[in-house]
Amino acid sequence: MSDPQAHGSHAIDIGADPADPGTGTEAPTNTGPRPSPGLGVRLTYGFGTDRGLRRELNEDSFIAVEPVFAVADGMGGHEAGEVASSICVRTLGASSIIGSRTPQFSAGDLEELIREADQRIRSEAGGHAGTTLTGVLLVEESGAPYWLFFNVGDSRTYRLSNGTFGQVSVDHSEVQELVDIGRITEEQARTHPRRHVVTRALGTGDDAEADFWLMPVEEGDRILLCSDGLSGEITDEGICTILSDVHDPQEACDELIAATLRSGARDNVTVIVIDATDLGDRDAERTTVPPGGLFAADGNGVLPEGPA
Repeated sequence: MSDPQAHGSHAIDIGADPADPGTGTEAPTNTGPRPSPGLGVRLTYGFGTDRGLRRELNEDSFIAVEPVFAVADGMGGHEAGEVASSICVRTLGASSIIGSRTPQFSAGDLEELIREADQRIRSEAGGHAGTTLTGVLLVEESGAPYWLFFNVGDSRTYRLSNGTFGQVSVDHSEVQELVDIGRITEEQARTHPRRHVVTRALGTGDDAEADFWLMPVEEGDRILLCSDGLSGEITDEGICTILSDVHDPQEACDELIAATLRSGARDNVTVIVIDATDLGDRDAERTTVPPGGLFAADGNGVLPEGPA
């Protein structure tokens, strides 16, 4: 059985020396603190990825480096789905906001960054490979911390807040369109033969437009980002149960991946869990947070630089 970890030597620990990323085979782990200034909110987070039990390659990539958290699910198989997802997270990782806690960064700024990723993928893959993208930035809006969510494709973002659990993102897929017009139910969509066909993607097709949502951070918020390798195997109720019962974000990630493997893991699975606490506590600005991680499925990991 596959272990809930990254496969191969493509997992990058951003605490490592960029000149010597090493050749470790495990996913980056939260091994130590680093300073992180920002508004009065503390983030703790976990992350993980697994090839699954049916796929030969892992085409998922992710970035979890404050203030940017994102999952990209590459499409194209041997035609470079892993390249598309990797270009996507590297583009996000090269942003000037990496290493800052709550930058002033608008949806328009983020849209430009996502458009850059789309163009880079098209240039390198020639339109033969693409990727989904779902994620969140922690930004400053009117002097307060806000979540800036974004999504292209059928990877998903969920939020557990004040006892309420729900999907923030809206799938860009054929089956979601059928659900929207009442042709099929949510339960039928889970087994529909066209469930993997997306209507928007970066790097391929005619529509790469991202959706955005801006929401204030609430004390105790828990955010989940995942590829459809999770949501395709575990129901929303099952996901909610794990997120509610497992309090440590890294342990929650591990359990979500383990549950996917127990369900058959027909696809790659990638998850990031982010917790927001100490909202409004200015002492949180002077505390430390765990180092993040970047996983590029094509093996060409680039370590984002930390704050100056």
